Amino acid sequence: MRRWVRLSGRILSVLLVESLTAEAAPWRDPSPHTVRFVTVDDGVRLEVLDWGGSGRPVVLIAGGGNTAHVFDDFAPKLATHYRVYGITRRGFGASGFAESPNPVDRLRDDLLSALGALGLDRPVLAGHSIAGAEMSASARSQPLRIAGLVYLEAAYPYAFDDGTGPAMREFTAVEGPGHPTPSAADLKSFAALQEWDERVDGFRTPEVELRQTWESDGKTPTGKQRQFPGSRVFSTILGSAKKYDGIPVPALAIFALPHIPERWIRESSDPTVQKASRAYFATIDALTEKQAKAIEAAVPAVRVVRVPGSHFIFISNESDVRHEMRKFIDSLKSP
Repeated sequence: MRRWVRLSGRILSVLLVESLTAEAAPWRDPSPHTVRFVTVDDGVRLEVLDWGGSGRPVVLIAGGGNTAHVFDDFAPKLATHYRVYGITRRGFGASGFAESPNPVDRLRDDLLSALGALGLDRPVLAGHSIAGAEMSASARSQPLRIAGLVYLEAAYPYAFDDGTGPAMREFTAVEGPGHPTPSAADLKSFAALQEWDERVDGFRTPEVELRQTWESDGKTPTGKQRQFPGSRVFSTILGSAKKYDGIPVPALAIFALPHIPERWIRESSDPTVQKASRAYFATIDALTEKQAKAIEAAVPAVRVVRVPGSHFIFISNESDVRHEMRKFIDSLKSP
């Protein structure tokens, strides 16, 4: 009996130590990447994620408000075929920031400088949303340094506008009820926030990206999204008079057509809000289709793909996007 008591005491002590250690251990990003920083301007370093892999280099660029960690689930699957990196633009996440009088040109120069610092030979750039502006600007500036472009819901007028498609102001002028916001219960933990994300948008944003973009006490979100200094440039980009009327390198443009908002429309029980939401997306889809047709007519070499899904198409329709990207990248000439 005494031996059993001593043994039970030891087991209890071990379990207690393990429990306290687990509680004290900081949360770690589970995505299999390394993190480094490259200097692109005086006092400005950009965070670079490296998921490894081999073959053609592919550089992932996040959309507005996000960091490269938004690709934490998507990138490792690409890395089974390519050498995959992600770059967090200036003013977001762990990247540095300094004001610039010409935001698009500055982001272009940052991107090209980062490619040089990484020693990448004719990579494929794959960008989400407003990253299309950076990609088009970079390709127009130095087309010989880039093998191809993949626009992930990113080939809107800030990335291509030859005057035949809709103007950017037509998109920004469309009014709608807006995206639902999480309740206090949805913010009780990052896991709860992911569940809300899935319920409303049909997919889960990687937890590390939520930790990057939501203010928190280190364990739970505090209810406010982080206000990154880089956000100030997006209104300038959206209202810019600068137009890119051609795409000088091979490109793949994937549009969410139609956009699928049904889950978050159902978040509201107000029929008026539901009706307004559907009207909003009907208008956005019509403009998006007009933009897709403008690209197809003006740049036949660009492959345009329409996939019903969300704006975060690489998360909501991951397998479709990876399939299209592989077909496109493997069709390019060797570096």
